[in-house]
Amino acid sequence: MFILGISCFYHDSAACLIHNGDILAAAQEERFSRRKHDPRFPTNAIQYCLAEGGISAQDLDYAVFYDKPFLTFERLLLSYLTVAPKGLRSWLASMPVWLGRKLHIPKVINQEIGYEGDVLYTEHHEAHAASAFYPSPFEGAAILTIDGVGEWATAAYGFGKGKDITLIKELHFPDSLGLLYSAFTYFTGFRVNSGEYKLMDLAPYGVPRYKELSLSELIDLKEDGSIRLNLSYFDFLGGLRMTNRRFAKLFSGPPRKPETDITQREMDIAASIQVVTEEVVLKMAKHLYRETRLKNLCLAGGVALNCVANDRILREGPFENIWIQPAAGDAGGGTRCGPVGLAPLS
Repeated sequence: MFILGISCFYHDSAACLIHNGDILAAAQEERFSRRKHDPRFPTNAIQYCLAEGGISAQDLDYAVFYDKPFLTFERLLLSYLTVAPKGLRSWLASMPVWLGRKLHIPKVINQEIGYEGDVLYTEHHEAHAASAFYPSPFEGAAILTIDGVGEWATAAYGFGKGKDITLIKELHFPDSLGLLYSAFTYFTGFRVNSGEYKLMDLAPYGVPRYKELSLSELIDLKEDGSIRLNLSYFDFLGGLRMTNRRFAKLFSGPPRKPETDITQREMDIAASIQVVTEEVVLKMAKHLYRETRLKNLCLAGGVALNCVANDRILREGPFENIWIQPAAGDAGGGTRCGPVGLAPLS
């Protein structure tokens, strides 16, 4: 059985070819297009995977998409209605792409590669969980996925055993650790969904003097690691920007303009959100252990790319072993779809 996994239309599009449960090839579209974080349909990556497998699109048994577009569209629509008429310009700008391609995945796949077979869909965090557990060396493990947002979920936890994955609980949009980190990425002058690693690397040069301020004003952190964002400081519901003037006032000035000098303020802000992120992730991991009592942990989702937070889980967490999906973000979307295609789809 040949299964093609596809991730695209948001950022870091990619593809993966699975044969009888084994990964034959996987590639990110940006490697061929030379466009960083290329979100477009991964035609080049797919052609590479098919060539590596020695097959054509007609030989595929299934294509699996890493997201359920109608649920994502529902979230976007309800989010815009929440803040309407604010964000109307952004909403209108996004509609042609949604109505033309994002809601018509089978048609797009057929147009791009000539595939006419069945197209399956997996929920975003279900796919993250599969990408974390199936390639891992564990027969059984706890699973934690954390990112910006999938359809509605922003984090999920559960466990895997053999070929089965069970997700126990989810955290839902707009409460998101990934979006919180991206808001600080934006505020410190880096590009969202691209410059988060720069924020993490900047953190050691600062002092986390805004940590308590962030915990008291921006988020309500529970003992199980779940959070509630104070949305009065953020503007991402309307899709225009991540933070607003109130956020700027809280941190004593406007956002840093991209490519300008980095000041001590940005270093201290980076240090603060990094420590907050580590504490949230560590609480999530400890709660997951209390729920499952399993010795192994698998991690995926964009936040799982935060290697400093991962190190704290390894050093301070209760798990004996951890395995982190190398392509933990949406670049691993194609890779994680293939194994999901072999399991029951919801």
